[in-house]
Amino acid sequence: MITTDFVPGSPCWIDLGSPDVPATTAFYGSVFGWQFQSYAPDAPDASDFGFFKQGGRTVAGIGPLTEEGARSAWMIYFCTPDADATTEAVERSGGTVRVAPTDAEGEGRMAQYTDPQGGQFAAWQPGRTRGVEITDQPGSLCWTELYTTDSAAAKQFYGGLFGWETQDMELPGGGGTYSMIVPSGLPQERMHGGLMQLPPDALALNGGKPYWHPVFAVEDCDATVAKVTGGGGSVQMGPEDAEDVGRLAVCVDPSGADFVVLAPAMPAPATA
Repeated sequence: MITTDFVPGSPCWIDLGSPDVPATTAFYGSVFGWQFQSYAPDAPDASDFGFFKQGGRTVAGIGPLTEEGARSAWMIYFCTPDADATTEAVERSGGTVRVAPTDAEGEGRMAQYTDPQGGQFAAWQPGRTRGVEITDQPGSLCWTELYTTDSAAAKQFYGGLFGWETQDMELPGGGGTYSMIVPSGLPQERMHGGLMQLPPDALALNGGKPYWHPVFAVEDCDATVAKVTGGGGSVQMGPEDAEDVGRLAVCVDPSGADFVVLAPAMPAPATA
């Protein structure tokens, strides 16, 4: 589960780069009921930067795409006590710095990277803003996931960078190995994500390169999928049931950004 205490190495923020922010905010508003709050409503040049809100609490950020040729995608930020030290560790470990550590007007300090296999991710050093304000509830982030071309190399890189511990499980039906991620020194119930090795031809959405995506909790997976397709999005997989996990679907918004919706499995009732 993802919590808002944001220990080092845990997911703490997500944001979305979009080619059409008004259209994208309308889509996610229809799917999750999110409200858009502009970062600077009185500044036309910054009016497309803002926050998605759920019940008055921030669940994500959004802004226009700034890299030429970049695809619309969700960016996942992992908590760090020192963005500069994390940046140095990324470079030592064979990763690439896409955005050097930058102060966010006292809210925090951020940097963005590419791992050695090509997966993009980011780090956030908390300031006034520690991270998103709601997690693990319907309409909010509940899990993070990496599809990679080399799971062993990914585990070594991220384990060295954030101290993550992983636990492998075999998927049913010969579906491969899924590695669940736990922050350093925390119990298994604090798992916050997973990674899975896939061949490049299964990663066509990102040109065969690895990528991270968020998983959002929902109350009803099928009803949410209907809202996705009704709003112009598409479904790559599902809805389908995953034993002891819940009912999930891999979705793509109208601009091409992928995400997963999950109706978590209810725990079995206690017996006398």
